[in-house]
Amino acid sequence: MPDSDQAPSTTAPDDADLGALAPFQHGVFTMLWSTWLIANLCMWMNDVAAAWLMTTLTSTPIWVALVQTAATLPVFLLGLPSGALADILNRKRFLFFTQVWVAVVGALLALAVFMGVVTPPLLLVLLFLNGVGLALRWPVFAAIVPELVPRAKLPAALALNGVSMNASRIMGPLIAGAVIASLGSAWVFLLNAVLSVAAAVVITRWQREHKPHPLGRESLRGAMRVGLQYVAQSYHLKGVLLRIAIFFFHSTALMALLPLVARQIKGGDAGTFTVLLAAMGAGAIASTFALPRLRQLYSRDRLVLLGAGVQTATMALMAVNTHIWLGVLAMALGGAAWLTTANTLSVSAQISLPDWVRARGMSMYQMAIMGAAASGAAVWGQVATWSSVPMALGLGAASGIAAMAFANWRWPDRGVIEDPTPAGALPRPSVSAPPESGHVIVTVEYVIDPEDGPAFRTLMEESRRSRLRQGAVEWDLLADIHEPGRYIEVIEDASWTDHLRRFERASAADVALRERKLAFHIGDEPPRVRRTVRQSTVRGT
Repeated sequence: MPDSDQAPSTTAPDDADLGALAPFQHGVFTMLWSTWLIANLCMWMNDVAAAWLMTTLTSTPIWVALVQTAATLPVFLLGLPSGALADILNRKRFLFFTQVWVAVVGALLALAVFMGVVTPPLLLVLLFLNGVGLALRWPVFAAIVPELVPRAKLPAALALNGVSMNASRIMGPLIAGAVIASLGSAWVFLLNAVLSVAAAVVITRWQREHKPHPLGRESLRGAMRVGLQYVAQSYHLKGVLLRIAIFFFHSTALMALLPLVARQIKGGDAGTFTVLLAAMGAGAIASTFALPRLRQLYSRDRLVLLGAGVQTATMALMAVNTHIWLGVLAMALGGAAWLTTANTLSVSAQISLPDWVRARGMSMYQMAIMGAAASGAAVWGQVATWSSVPMALGLGAASGIAAMAFANWRWPDRGVIEDPTPAGALPRPSVSAPPESGHVIVTVEYVIDPEDGPAFRTLMEESRRSRLRQGAVEWDLLADIHEPGRYIEVIEDASWTDHLRRFERASAADVALRERKLAFHIGDEPPRVRRTVRQSTVRGT
């Protein structure tokens, strides 16, 4: 953490939570939650209409599967930039822009279908553009939720967001199926455009005051670098991303090929497809009531493995099923497995992220989901093209459970998460003339008992991860060859402003780490801290 001799105080907790619906007591949350519900409704309606439209344009499995790829790939490609923007821009304006973008793309999709010019490649291009709007929207909404409700009500608010997603998963396909059957796919796209405009209008009513940061806005490049570093230096977050990527890479085979699976069921048509999707959403919502009990019974890794196992059974059953009633039951179980796994890992990621990097961290979580889903859809679609849909689902099911079991064995959950609670205001270093340019080099000199050297060096590895998570560009530990026991910690920041930002990013875990480092110091004075500025861009030979 930034160097200071004073331990900061922590803020008091918020009032106790009043229940699952308590966030609705806050008008702004209710208003923006309704826009999130509309956005999710449009997303599912768009996915259903596009997937079914593609089956009318071509019967080749790879083209049908690429619908899922086109819709999700933008989130993988733009996740980190959009997360950085959500952390540094005016969030109200940014959220409004994303809704307008989706509305324009929806209108273009409707126009292309009405004019009869849509082709498989054009449909994929327009779906990709629609996915760009989704990629920009998701991180900013994830970032604003904590500011809409007190901290004690945040878990309930996140749960309500999950209800929004899964309720729309039920309503969206049903509405889309009804519109497709009566009017055609073009009217679904047009309805999405109208609803997106309505959501944008609602956002304009949000009376949010944007407060510029006293240190100025982070550059996009710098914000992205820090976000990547934070995740790269977190054992816990890397384990979460690995598991969510494995799960979605394999389980997306079912979603990508579901239109073709629906056609294999006796009497299968657009209505069958929407019923299967609705069953999946219903199963997901129902599973929310069991989640608290499941978390008490199982550890994170066992619960994730359980979800992967149920998903495996669902895919294996749907590979050979020809009865609608059995398909509905299987998809309901699959929906429960999806929500249980995704929610377990999402909560695991959220509780380890401080607010200042939350949008970037969660954007990378979403990137892992969408990147895995996009690549998985393409891979399993190609496998189905080479062999058959049942073969692709069977292989996806078998490899999915095996990969998750391997991840739990190779990268186990340690059960300990560093406390991301902000440490509070730390005294900043004051200088008469802050440097206008140049990297800032900070050195901290420790004197320890030489016999404690191995333990101290092990602890300093934690310090390295902590400094890099806060935004330092480089870190090193020097040992004096003439004076055993004398160590110099070297931290390099990209600028004086970036150096000051580290003081704001210190967490409770960083404070505890600092105390552990000071416990090794045996000097008469506290560790000596020096700050210098690199004047030359030429590094040493």
